[in-house]
Amino acid sequence: MEDIKRLRNIGISAHIDAGKTTLTERILYYTKRIRKVHEVKGKDGVGAKMDSMELEKERGITISSAATYCHWKGYRINIIDTPGHVDFTIEVERALRVLDGSVLVLCAVGGVQSQTITVDRQMNRYNIARIVFINKCDRIGADPLRAMDQLKERLGYRPVLMQLPIGLEQDFVGLIDLVHMKALYFDGPYGEMVREEEIPEELRSQAERWREKMLDQASLYSDDLIEAVLEDRVEPSLIHGAIRGATLKRELIPVFLGSAYRNMGVQPLLDGVCHYLPSPRDRENRALDIEDSNRELPLIPEPNAPLVSLVFKLELRPFGQLSYLRIYQGRLRRGDEITNMRTGKRIRVGRLLRMHADEMEDIEEAIAGEIVALFGIDCNSGDTFTDGRVRYSMFSFITPPPVVSLSVKTKRQHDMERLSKAIWRFKKEDPTFSFHVDKETGQTLISGMGELHLDIYLERMKREYGLELETGPPQVAYRETITKRAKFNYLHRKQTGGAGQYGRVAGYMEPCDEEYEFINRIRGGLIPSEFIPAVDKGFRMCLKKGLLDGYPVKGIRVVIDDGAYHSVDSSEIAFIQAAMGAFKQAYMKASPILLEPLMKVVVECPSEFQGSVMASLNQRRGIILGCIEDGIRGTIEAEVPLSEMFGYATQLRSITQGKAEFSMEFLRYEKMPAKVYERLKKEGKINKKRGR
Repeated sequence: MEDIKRLRNIGISAHIDAGKTTLTERILYYTKRIRKVHEVKGKDGVGAKMDSMELEKERGITISSAATYCHWKGYRINIIDTPGHVDFTIEVERALRVLDGSVLVLCAVGGVQSQTITVDRQMNRYNIARIVFINKCDRIGADPLRAMDQLKERLGYRPVLMQLPIGLEQDFVGLIDLVHMKALYFDGPYGEMVREEEIPEELRSQAERWREKMLDQASLYSDDLIEAVLEDRVEPSLIHGAIRGATLKRELIPVFLGSAYRNMGVQPLLDGVCHYLPSPRDRENRALDIEDSNRELPLIPEPNAPLVSLVFKLELRPFGQLSYLRIYQGRLRRGDEITNMRTGKRIRVGRLLRMHADEMEDIEEAIAGEIVALFGIDCNSGDTFTDGRVRYSMFSFITPPPVVSLSVKTKRQHDMERLSKAIWRFKKEDPTFSFHVDKETGQTLISGMGELHLDIYLERMKREYGLELETGPPQVAYRETITKRAKFNYLHRKQTGGAGQYGRVAGYMEPCDEEYEFINRIRGGLIPSEFIPAVDKGFRMCLKKGLLDGYPVKGIRVVIDDGAYHSVDSSEIAFIQAAMGAFKQAYMKASPILLEPLMKVVVECPSEFQGSVMASLNQRRGIILGCIEDGIRGTIEAEVPLSEMFGYATQLRSITQGKAEFSMEFLRYEKMPAKVYERLKKEGKINKKRGR
């Protein structure tokens, strides 16, 4: 149990380009997990340890979260480095689901940015305790105190400053530790030697003022610290205890400063991780009892308890599947048999691993609180594994729905099988990547969280599977309908020797509010009753492809009131053919039009962008239905044609600095304006030959 107390499971999260991966690289160097530092976009071309994918090294961004571990002053720290780009938000989501604490990295220049707000919302969803590291204090325009104010105003934090900078921008040379009241300087090629000195005289009064603020905030959570402050006998251990207690309750947020790139401030941040972030014992985790799904049960992070673990990430490698899992209680050994609670299957643990980015290290045993990986077992992301002694199921993570789609097809017909393999692999690894074949258009559509998200997967298909693909926007599932009544009177007669085909159908078709309605007004046996279903079937078959542009037909009522039959030559097939001929005879006379799908779009955005968002929806032929605003964020509801929504995710991020989110769902079909119809037909987005 003492080992579990000294275990930390943390994530490094932030807005894109705030310095997460660089910070993780320095942490691994100072904890002696790597021997040499490599930069994210370094000239040596090696790239940071945690960016192991070739695309990550080339683009200088984190695409997939990577796990590692290290030791610092008697503590073991499991680290997950997560992407910053909003397109890869699922990587952050599933990492936070299994972590106990997090380091939120801010840029000293940019402060609280769009993805910072998104990450903060995700942390709140999983009750993650956090500390803040204000990075890039050496940059021109750096102002950590302004970033502190933004933490209060934009995120509602109660930040407590643990350090002061000695200089800023190009003059940034060190830090003042407000707990021990010492100046810290970082010597050596990579700042590996931390030198303590007395605080410079010109900064002492400022340091004392900020220490007093820190003690005022911390003492609200500790009676012992209040007494010590009054008696002037404050010890660092009392400060640590008070701030730790408040941090675990998420009532205070300790703030550290530094520059990871300049090798300054990382070691004190590691101390802060150990002092203030929770161990697995400090977190309350619950599972559902499968026998009684309404009952939630607390999990005990104890090695001798029944095993309960959650798979949160998959990687499909050439030689098998790598499944990352967090152990919540019990222990897991190599050779154990474990049960997948979703399928009920028993699986033997062949290889038990600790991950160091893309490197696998075999271990014999792991206990409650640890994050490990299993190699070569078949499971899905979100599966719960137990040792069979309990029937529990863990709560999975939230998977946001995809918002952007592309149509894909191979240039070579024989590549279809490889495309199918690639898509199924990526879909299993990433729940926000999906695909389906549109039954109406026949297109293979892939969907994801953004254009960059899909671009990365298309590039991976090209590199890893040797596929040459053609992409384009998906076709819209339009519908056709008629606008006026039109009569038909069609005789189908065919004689080829022997029994022929004979059937006459007369009546009219007209618009209606139903999808399709068939009314039989035949009197006097003009068409025998056994042939009436065949007439209905013939008309239904024609509804699959209208004659205007080949799209399905809806909103049509067919009434038959006359007809004729032959005692020998009439049959079901004859009357099906007669109905199909009658449809073709009357359809174009009924003035058909095209209907377009109308979507209900809901946009959530900060209040200052409300006007821009409304304008963007109006530009896309949207009708604003309403707006709810609370002074901070607004919710806008609108009806917008689906054909106008392609590319909207990118535009919305652009006009709101990435701070808005939207969702859409199908509402109804509506008549397409004539001018829009002509324009889309001219642009080739409506295919006249479709369905012929």
